[in-house]
Amino acid sequence: MDLFSTPTEPNSERDVQARMVWLAEEIERHNRLYYVHNAPEISDFEFDQLYKELEHLEKAYPHLADPNSPTKRVGGAVTKSFPQASHSVPMLSLDNTYDFDELRDWDRRVREASGLDTPEYVCELKIDGVSISLIYEKGNLVQAITRGDGLQGDVVTENVRTIRTLPLKLPIQKGVPDLLEVRGEIFMPNSRFLKINQKKREELEDQGFSEKEIEEQLFKNPRNAAAGTLKLQNSAEVARRGLDAFLYFIIRPTRFSETHAENLEYLQRWGFKVNDFRQVCRGIQHVIQTIEAWEEQRAQLDFDTDGVVVKLNHLALWDVLGATAKSPRWAVAFKYKPEVAQTILQGVTFQVGRTGAVTPVAELKPVFLSGTTVKRATLHNEDFILQHDLHVGDTVLVEKGGEIIPKINGVLRALRPPGAAPVRFPKQCPECGSPLVRRPGEAAWYCINESRCRPIILGKLQHFVQKKAMDIHSLGEKTLEALYDAGLVRTPDDLYRLKESDILKLEGFKEQSAANILRGIEESRKQPFERVLFALGIRYVGETVARKLARTFGSIQALAHADIDTLQAAEDVGPMIAESVYAWFKKPENQKLVENLGAFGLNLKTDVKRPSGNGKLQGKSFVVSGVFSVSRDQIKTLIEEQGGRLLSSVTKNTSYLVAGEKPGPEKIARARALGVPILSEQELQKLLDA
Repeated sequence: MDLFSTPTEPNSERDVQARMVWLAEEIERHNRLYYVHNAPEISDFEFDQLYKELEHLEKAYPHLADPNSPTKRVGGAVTKSFPQASHSVPMLSLDNTYDFDELRDWDRRVREASGLDTPEYVCELKIDGVSISLIYEKGNLVQAITRGDGLQGDVVTENVRTIRTLPLKLPIQKGVPDLLEVRGEIFMPNSRFLKINQKKREELEDQGFSEKEIEEQLFKNPRNAAAGTLKLQNSAEVARRGLDAFLYFIIRPTRFSETHAENLEYLQRWGFKVNDFRQVCRGIQHVIQTIEAWEEQRAQLDFDTDGVVVKLNHLALWDVLGATAKSPRWAVAFKYKPEVAQTILQGVTFQVGRTGAVTPVAELKPVFLSGTTVKRATLHNEDFILQHDLHVGDTVLVEKGGEIIPKINGVLRALRPPGAAPVRFPKQCPECGSPLVRRPGEAAWYCINESRCRPIILGKLQHFVQKKAMDIHSLGEKTLEALYDAGLVRTPDDLYRLKESDILKLEGFKEQSAANILRGIEESRKQPFERVLFALGIRYVGETVARKLARTFGSIQALAHADIDTLQAAEDVGPMIAESVYAWFKKPENQKLVENLGAFGLNLKTDVKRPSGNGKLQGKSFVVSGVFSVSRDQIKTLIEEQGGRLLSSVTKNTSYLVAGEKPGPEKIARARALGVPILSEQELQKLLDA
């Protein structure tokens, strides 16, 4: 059958099912080539065509759909709970050692029990993730169970199905047993971890959270992120997180081959992803050499590994050695010591953020650690400094370990130079000299001189002009600094007082630059009320909360006069947000700012009506992307006026992607992969007219 020919109408359901089986196998094959082997054979478009055809057939013949179809990888609805299931064989933990002498002693016990002079071992990198047990029946994934307490764990099958490197169906023609249980480790690649945390940080900063509050909400390390993701109630969100997995054990059938190394080859042959960092070693000295060699290479990997697992290769000897109540005697984990570097604390700088929170940062003598040169490390807050009794000139221990961001985890006080000065948290703002305050229940110190402290003012201005707020892209960070230093801009309303002659006074600015800046400022007057509200930078009021407040109250006057109880009655507004909004509008300087912005023609009210429940788009969800004949916000407003719900990204539950010119390529590709209808501006209008 031609891969890309349009299939004719099948003659029977048998033909349909045969076609669906072929499509599923072909899609999974290309998935493995792309995600596991990094060797794609077809283009993304060609892959999408296969995917769309399978999805079309599954919708037309739902009774023939396979629960392990590749279309299930995108995840689905919220799961109420995770049922428990017992393990067929307990998931034992491994004995650990950090010492080569202890490793040699373990080898001696193995030799004595096995009768071998030079045992053959298999070394595998120990992945720092979440252990999982997968059960396949007749080649189909039927159950995925977490380690739990070793005897039973949570059934997370739907979430595991979203991991693209895990096969949902196995090639039974390659000798896959009717009943197969395999075990492995699910992990989050470091690159994904960094992107997820960075996105979360930006969202929290936009909402005005302090550095301490942000740190508390970020994932601590990739293992923590993987464990949290695997327990998410919504498998569609799990799919977006980008988990990965390595498999390393065949549990059932027992003793499938003669050696563990052969079992790993079988797993790889059947389509499982097996870590390439594995080595068959003759004797313990070869094992030690392998461990030492890998310690240097592991810093370059995109996943965390904290050691090497050493297993006796010959499976028949596993029963001879047996196990203790907790650990097998035929395997041991050699743990690398945490990646720590010794360097000098050369000083501490104190940074002031948009909210006024002061964050101490250690300035270090540059040191190479985990593949990068480390020059700075966060010190979190005053309590951390006091706890470690830090002095300038101290020799400190800097660690990455499971943490991606460097941290100081110890001080070598014996090496402290004479006369070293203790690190003191300032009592005045390092930027403006105003007294700092520490709010009850918070660890951070704050500068509250919002009208005169340079980094607070610049932070608020940068927030005001950002893309999600007023979108004045002609005003970058350096330009705002130049305007501030020239005394031209102190508050957001000052931007609307700027004249060409003001900008031309700045060094390096010509007529064209001035025209671009003024054009961007003029265009920003068209931004809807919800964007203006978000741009004000009220603490805890992010983009979504601003939209809901705008829809609920309709105008900034109504919002400003609302009491705390009224604010809390709004959707997604809790006590913390309500108190923050109420306090912001009570300040005279903020009341004056709002008055001035209104005088300059900014939208301080909305014409968008709250959905009445009978709009033409009620119950439908939309993602809007691209350039339209009107502004994108007008398109969004039109959708919401008719009861439609707006989403930021395309998911299986998206009803339509509305695409103008130059839409986001990722959104288009995802919509095609998920079978989400794509509407042009004209087609959206037809939908409304229907």
